[in-house]
Formats: sequence, C-alpha cells, structure tokens
Amino acid sequence: MDSIDYKKQGVVFDIQRYSINDGPGIRTIVFLKGCPLRCAWCSNPESQHPNRELLYRKMLCIHCNLCLKACKQGALDPSNPNLIDREKCILCEDCANICPTGALEIKGKNMTVEEVINELKKDESYYHRSNGGITLSGGEALMQADFCRELLKACKARGWHTAIETEGYASKDAINKVMPYIDLALLDCKASNDEIHKKWTGVSNKLIRENSYLIQDITHTIIRIPTIPTVNSDINEYRDMIKFIKTLPKVKEIHILPYHNYGEKKYELLGRDYKLKNIGKLDEKHIEKLKQLVESEGFICEIGG
Repeated sequence: MDSIDYKKQGVVFDIQRYSINDGPGIRTIVFLKGCPLRCAWCSNPESQHPNRELLYRKMLCIHCNLCLKACKQGALDPSNPNLIDREKCILCEDCANICPTGALEIKGKNMTVEEVINELKKDESYYHRSNGGITLSGGEALMQADFCRELLKACKARGWHTAIETEGYASKDAINKVMPYIDLALLDCKASNDEIHKKWTGVSNKLIRENSYLIQDITHTIIRIPTIPTVNSDINEYRDMIKFIKTLPKVKEIHILPYHNYGEKKYELLGRDYKLKNIGKLDEKHIEKLKQLVESEGFICEIGG
C-alpha cells in the first residue's frame, strides 16, 4: 500500500451513518462539496458549490437580531426575504455561531483525511458484520480527487469496502487517481440525447460517455438512472439509454432511481429557485414497465439502491 497523507484536506458537507443504500451492507456516506453539473432535480443543492455556504432556515428564526449585531460585513438584511446578501458575506461564521436556534448554519467543513477516518472508525464494527463499508458522494467526489485518493487509501488499509456515487464528469487523471481504490462505482446515466442532457444538467454527456468505458474497465460498475418525469422517463429515451449501456461490456446491472422532491426545501434555504416545482411523481406501473424493459435487455435491475 502506498504511503497515506493523513493531513490532506477536503471540503465535506455531511457524514451520514447507517445507510443501507449506495452499496452493500451498512454504510457511512461521506458527502463532498463541489459538482460541475446543475441537475434540475438535484436533492443536494448545498453540494454544488465547491466552497462552504451559509444556509438560512427562515422557520427557525426568532428575530432576536443577534446575527445582525454579529455581522461586521453588513451582509444580513431583515428586509430581504432570504436575509443574506451573498455578495457581502465572507463566511466568517460569526452569525451562525451566535444564532440560538440554528436558523443560520454553515454547510461545508474543511476536514483532513485523519479527521474523516476518525469519524468512520466509529462505525467500523457495522462494516465488518454487514459486509458494508464507506461510500463517497456529493456533489461529484471526483472534483476532490487528491483528497479522495488519500481517504480511500486509508479506508483500504483498514480493510473497508469502498464505493463512489459519480456522474463520471471529470478528467481522466481524476478517474485514474481514484478508481483503483474503489470496489464499486455507482455511475449515473441521466439522458441519452445530448440536448436533453444539456438542458437539464447544464453539460454535454459526451465526456461522461467516454469516461463510462474507463470506469467500468477499472472497477465493478452499476449504472443508475435517476428517472425524472418530463425529462427521461419516456420509454423511447429509456431504450436509447439502454442501447448505450449495452456498449459497456462489463456492466451487468442497472438501478432505476425514481424522482423525489426531498431536496426542494433546501433551495429556499440557499436562496435559489427549484426548477421542478409541482412536478408529479412517476406512476408505479410505469416504473415497473421500465424495469421490465431493462430486464428484457438482459440486465439485472433494481428499483432504488
């Protein structure tokens, strides 16, 4: 095993314990900041920007005005529905530290590999008993490839199973740094049609397609399809996605991830608009049809996962 830089820093916005999704067994998910995509349905908008961010939970605010007195930048304005002038805010944390209710919170923390490993060690017994492990998520974890590599080396040194949730939109250098230390890649396929992909994620799918071949060559890969009404849930679009996936010779399994709007409230906390307001959930019968289509093409298929 290569030497490990335990002092390497990354920006982490959450560590979620006891997950039974996103890989086998009981897992701990490490959520990293930064994402090059802007998926309209993103359930973790606080992950998109690579740096720390200030959240405002309006419903928790008791209007004590302690934050106004603490802010030396004049970045808080009670006449602003979103309170925060993000151009003035320097993320000094003074307002969040003094807020008595948690209405103001900084999302994102600089952590070393050593600090993250110390958190993960608390759940080590669950990994061994359940054949679980750790999963890197985001955001797009590959944006912090150097940090991920050191963290994964430390995980492998302890014998933990490692997984990553990724869109595959990254440099080949980043992929080659990270994927050799990954046991399972959960790779998104969001749309076959490039114009649809650009419209709803903000980027072309060409790089993702190229990288899909590289990723499945390096490690065990499961394709996941976030399935969104009006975006990619059409049978014909699904057929086109499957047609591409069939060109990945080592991929044998596809997971369908039905749309949910669990992240909608987070956009309000960040002072952003949610683009899919009032969109309905997919009909269960339609989801089952999509599953049957995937299975008819010879793939193992799960709903969720």
